[in-house]
Amino acid sequence: MKVFIDLMWYFKREKGKYIGGILVLAIVSFLSLIPPLVVGIIVDHIDGGTLTTPIIVQWMIVLFGLAISVYILRYVWRIFIFGAAIRLARLLRNRLYEHFTNMSSSFYQKRRTGDLMAHATNDIRAVEQAAGVGVLTLVDSITMGGFVIVTMAVTISWELTLIALIPMPFMALATSKYGSMLHHRFSKAQAAFSSLNDKVQESMSSIRVTKTFGYENEEVDSFKKESDRVVQKNVEVAKVDALFDPTISIIVGFSFFLSIVFGSMYVVQDVLSIGQLTSFTLYLGLLIWPMLAFGMLFNIVERGRASYDRISALLMVEQEIKDNQTANDESPRGDIEYRIKQFSYNKEEQPVLSDIHFRLKRGQTLGIAGRTGSGKTTLVKALMREFDITDGTINVENTPIENYTLNALRGSIGYVPQDHFLFSATIADNIAFAKPEATYDEIINAAKLAFIHDDILQFEEAYETIVGERGVTLSGGQKQRISIARALLANPEILILDDSLSAVDAKTEERILEALRKVRRGKTTLITAHRLSAIKHADLIVVLDFGKIMELGDHESLMKKSGWYKQMYEHQQLESLVERGGVSS
Repeated sequence: MKVFIDLMWYFKREKGKYIGGILVLAIVSFLSLIPPLVVGIIVDHIDGGTLTTPIIVQWMIVLFGLAISVYILRYVWRIFIFGAAIRLARLLRNRLYEHFTNMSSSFYQKRRTGDLMAHATNDIRAVEQAAGVGVLTLVDSITMGGFVIVTMAVTISWELTLIALIPMPFMALATSKYGSMLHHRFSKAQAAFSSLNDKVQESMSSIRVTKTFGYENEEVDSFKKESDRVVQKNVEVAKVDALFDPTISIIVGFSFFLSIVFGSMYVVQDVLSIGQLTSFTLYLGLLIWPMLAFGMLFNIVERGRASYDRISALLMVEQEIKDNQTANDESPRGDIEYRIKQFSYNKEEQPVLSDIHFRLKRGQTLGIAGRTGSGKTTLVKALMREFDITDGTINVENTPIENYTLNALRGSIGYVPQDHFLFSATIADNIAFAKPEATYDEIINAAKLAFIHDDILQFEEAYETIVGERGVTLSGGQKQRISIARALLANPEILILDDSLSAVDAKTEERILEALRKVRRGKTTLITAHRLSAIKHADLIVVLDFGKIMELGDHESLMKKSGWYKQMYEHQQLESLVERGGVSS
């Protein structure tokens, strides 16, 4: 029953609905006691030869009115209790989603998407069942069971009632044992479902790679193994679940046996009438549901407890990147200054950045170059506070970025990542993601700046074309340019292009960069690139190697040195000439 204690905060919040539902449920339980009493009365009339038509009509009217009342009241308590449970599911789902959006990238690096989806679907559904059907079974087993036992004891025979209840302690022991087993096995079943979710999500995302390498059969086999594991874990749950009903049926059946044997003796001894024995057996029949409900209760609450524990554990993961209490809510504008002594993602690892010191004036363009893994992406992500620099600082407008709220800081930055993500929506909606209120003209203008407008018009539905999940229907260059258009539409104070021109040809790259120089006057731009032609016009170029600044200056000054930048630039220019046929063999 621990899940009810854990959910007490919500029961207090919705106490009006729950109290109302419980009261109505109690009334329904009380009214359910009347039909067996009526049957007993009629049987006694038959036995005594006193049954008349008016008596039958009178009791039939009572039973009809009772049926209508119970019908209405059952509708009411369902609205109260199940409605509150549905609102709990919505609340938990919203909390989870908000929690997910506040988590840093390291949170998602440690967890798989399928597992998070399972928390937001199956686990929340199990908690909803505990707060709805669980409350129903708890209240119904107590009220109905209590009313029936008291009625049998007071109106018929307390001795026969005690005899009928002799097997009940055995049921309490059995269901308690089953509940403990169920909690353990259901936790494993939910974990297996999370793993299956991960497998499906991963397989669907990588389907093109799978087909390219011809690994379809291997993927199917792998999925079958994962699916078999889920089935096995759920069968183990079902085996425990299947023990409840037979156990309860045997115990209730034994209660019926004792009641008939000893009840018949009481009738022979004239202690009870036939009508009273009939009513008693009918009441005992009413006791079957509370007993079954009691078994269901353990089943439901243990499932709910296992799922609520999983959800709570996830919600207890603290947000790594937080706003300071005195953080400024105004968007930063001004010079950007990096002063990082050292940074590593884990203390045990080698530093990813070290001895980073430079200043970029507002309105300038920064080019960041270096070998793969030299720290280029880490350098720009640090500006967005995807992680905090503990040994050093980054200032914008002479203020540490930690002194701005995350909304203010990130709201002033437009970021186009290496891994371009497009939603399964129209091209227009994808471009307008950063500015939902944008007009169609603004969307088209941004597309023209990114030189994707002509490509879009080639599609049959133009800007209303639905792109597949993650933009699978588009080429790499098209996805890159739509992502750039999305960032340009927002017109941010700081624009970061993280190797965002790698999939476009050199001519298109030059046209995009020329457009950026025109529209981004007075605003700051950071560009990381492997192709140095993308940053040769930058006001300041930083060359990184193993997280350290190896060269610093503009294109002209770096070309005067015999460093990595000059060698790589000349090498890339030579490759470009060869590709265009400018150098003969």
